[in-house]
Parts: sequence; structure tokens; C-alpha cells
Amino acid sequence: MARALIFPGQGSQAVGMGKALAEAFPQARAVFDEVDASLGQNLSRLMFEGPAEELTLTANAQPALMAAAMAALRVLEAERGLDLKRDVACVAGHSLGEYTALAAAGTFSIADAARLLRIRGEAMQAAVAPGAGAMAALIGAEIEAARAIAAEAAQDAVCDVANDNGGAQVVLSGDKAAVERAVALAQAKGIKRAVMLNVSAPFHCRLMAPAAEAMRAALAEVAMHTPVVPVYANVLAAPISDRDAIRDALVAQVTGTVRWRESVAAMAAGGIDLFTEVGTGKVLTGLVKRIAAGASAGAVGTPDDVAAFPAFVR
Repeated sequence: MARALIFPGQGSQAVGMGKALAEAFPQARAVFDEVDASLGQNLSRLMFEGPAEELTLTANAQPALMAAAMAALRVLEAERGLDLKRDVACVAGHSLGEYTALAAAGTFSIADAARLLRIRGEAMQAAVAPGAGAMAALIGAEIEAARAIAAEAAQDAVCDVANDNGGAQVVLSGDKAAVERAVALAQAKGIKRAVMLNVSAPFHCRLMAPAAEAMRAALAEVAMHTPVVPVYANVLAAPISDRDAIRDALVAQVTGTVRWRESVAAMAAGGIDLFTEVGTGKVLTGLVKRIAAGASAGAVGTPDDVAAFPAFVR
């Protein structure tokens, strides 16, 4: 079987994330210590103990999700003998998870990934005035229908497709009034469900242009290495390994669509038949099962998950 590792995005965070791994495995604790030191913040305590409203802040949630996933990966390497270059065909991550995938593949150090995600979270939050933007989920809408609704709702404002998640789940993002129009249109057109999302900013749309420029500047200052396995880029739904291409894709991702459905479908078409979600939650596992018929998918985020993971012979 050909395996891909996939890494979750914002929304999967939860108080207590990573705590059991840190208590059970020194490799996990070392990751959390490295992230805490890189940020000059006791982020691990916030992850383990909360409060939830502080953990949910974009600038905290993004590095926290990366830290939890990398902790789980380091434990898999130490306890189950996983070797990314030998045992994994490719990696991918949803939105901020793409940074985790790149850290897993050796493009970024864990410390640099944490700092980049802190910058990314702060820049995204600052890009749009509070209350000016919004996001909405269309459930039961295929991508072409969602694009048509977004275009009709935009008028002279911004209403973009932020996430094409698969399983007929598409997220729109943009100016609040335009997104509200899109929800009303979707309901009028018989879309199964259209709901506004409780988010702090309109991610992955053109309103995020200032954050994209902030990431361009930040990425220019960070050491990057060629990944040891191909990394599927959100905005391309295709594997890339060239460092300049990776940098450009990460900048484009801030304002561009997360093409998760197409990414999973492309991995499956390329021979991937086993997807392992590494980190907190099982959101991507559920999406994979709806996108790639016949593929196996599972999640690893707890000590019990690690124990159930197959051992690899070194």
C-alpha cells in the first residue's frame, strides 16, 4: 500500500490537545518545548489547559496544531520506526497544515514553522477589520454551483471560494454582506444547508492580500530545504518539491482556494490508497473517506493511536 500523511487545519484545535502524548513520550515533550522556546510563550500549557477562547485565537491555534501534529509524528518515528522518506509517498496539509506537512518533510524546522504560523495568524487577523468579513459553509453544494453562487452574491464586493473540502462541502469567504447574500442565494437555490461560520476573519479570499505580503516577506527570511517527499500544495492540488515553488504556493495560499478535494483525488489517482491523518482530530479522515472511494484512512493523535499504528522495521 502507498501511504500519504495528511495534517489538519484550523478548527481541529481542542483544549487538551497533545497532553497525553507529552505525558507518555519524551519525543512529544521535546517538540512542545521547542515550540514554546521559539515563540517565547508557554503555548503547550495553553494547549493542555486552555482556556479554549485563547487557544482558538488564530495566532495560537495555528502553531498549536502544527506542534501537536509534529509531536505525534516524532513519536511514530521513535516508537513505531516510521521513516518518512522510506515509508511515505507524499504529504499534504489543509491550510495551515501545509506548513506542518513541510516541517514533516524537512523543508522547515519545527521552530521556524511555529514562528511562520504565528506571523501568518497575526497577519490574517489584522488584514480585515473585525466584523467586516465573514465565511459561510455550503453543505450539499458541488464546486461549480458554489462558484456560481459566490459570483452572483459578490456584486461589487468580495465573495470567493475559500475551501473546496470535498463531500459536497464548500466554504465561501469575503465581505460580510456578500457572504450573507451567498447564504440567502444558496438557500433559495435549494442547497441542502448554508450557514454562516463563527470565525475571526475571512480566510482564503482576496481580502487577505495584506497577509499574503506579510508571508512573502517572512518566507524570504527563513531557511528552506528540499522536502524529502513530495508535498501537495493547496493552491495547485499537485505535488511540488522546488523551494521557490513552495514559497510561491504558500504566499498564494493566503488568498487562494484550499483545493482539498482535488488534492486528495490527485493523490488517490497517483496510487495513494492509505491516508494517515497525524495530529488533532479526525476531520480530514472523514473528508478522505468521502473523496477517495476505496482508500483507507485513519488518524493518529493519541498514545492509543500510536500503539495501534503498524510497526516499521528499520
